[in-house]
Amino acid sequence: MLRVAICGGSGYAGGELIRLLSSHPHVKITAVTSEKSEGKAVGDLFPHLSNHSNLTYEPLNKEKLVDMADIFFMALPHAASQEAVDFFFRQNKKIIDLSADYRLRSPEIYEEWYKTPHRFRATLKKAVYGLPELYRKKISKASLIANPGCYPTGAILGLYPIVRMKLIDADSIIVDSISGTTGAGRTADIGFSYCEVNEGIKAYSVASHRHTPEIEQELSATAGKAIRINFTPHIAPYDRGILTTIYARLKKKAETLRILGLYKKLYAKEPFVRILAEGKFPNVKHVRGTNMCEIGLTVNKRTGNLIIVTTIDNLMKGASGQAVHNMNIMMGFDEKAAIRTIALFP
Repeated sequence: MLRVAICGGSGYAGGELIRLLSSHPHVKITAVTSEKSEGKAVGDLFPHLSNHSNLTYEPLNKEKLVDMADIFFMALPHAASQEAVDFFFRQNKKIIDLSADYRLRSPEIYEEWYKTPHRFRATLKKAVYGLPELYRKKISKASLIANPGCYPTGAILGLYPIVRMKLIDADSIIVDSISGTTGAGRTADIGFSYCEVNEGIKAYSVASHRHTPEIEQELSATAGKAIRINFTPHIAPYDRGILTTIYARLKKKAETLRILGLYKKLYAKEPFVRILAEGKFPNVKHVRGTNMCEIGLTVNKRTGNLIIVTTIDNLMKGASGQAVHNMNIMMGFDEKAAIRTIALFP
């Protein structure tokens, strides 16, 4: 059995990792850490996991944990992962980091957006961006995976085919995303309390969200040139799920069916991407609790723009489900192991 440690297991992503990995046929969770919940049972924080884990939260003692696991899932806050990831990586452990600390290849861009220097540049160079649909081969050989952010996952999967095929004006891309409140994490924040969020929807971090350079990094790598986008996230009063609407100007006239055909061909072998039929568009409800990304699109003949709509569950495909998918690829397991989930309904 593969021994797994979850560092930062008291947040929503950590809880999902415990839920998923508890049912994995080749995995045994040997440790779960949380400084603020030290000594508490997993079931105290997540009652729905009471029958699936008898583990107790412990501090992140790197020297102790290193001998307790073969692979480490790091679900720590941004900047807090840097040192721990470097330590375990130098001990020849496999790591999947759910923070942003190893996603951006440029340490200068990381410092610009996260307001802290990257102190482990040699380790950063070894990280593989963990979007399986783009980097499956690299993931299979990697020891350090930078698990993508939730907003970038939906945006990149929606844009990748048309950027790759150079069908759009890359300078025209607009990305609008709406997330449920779990996207803000489990920490107390008045701006995300029930009274502040209920009965409303608002944009936040306008023109300044930290996922912007991550989306631009991957689109630029695909296009072979620098791409800049307008990205605006929104928060809405539901628990989980991200709906992303993308607008881009087509270089020449095209029919919706033709572009759908290109998407279906490119993603035909992907177990967690579903392309919807012409005239159908995704709903966050239909992917809730799954590792799926659903994509619908249409050509607006009046404006010459392509409109793409994607949905993911931010805690699954946008975080823990994708992390488990990456582990399965790294270890040569069935890619769907522990994430063969169906949508939660209603």
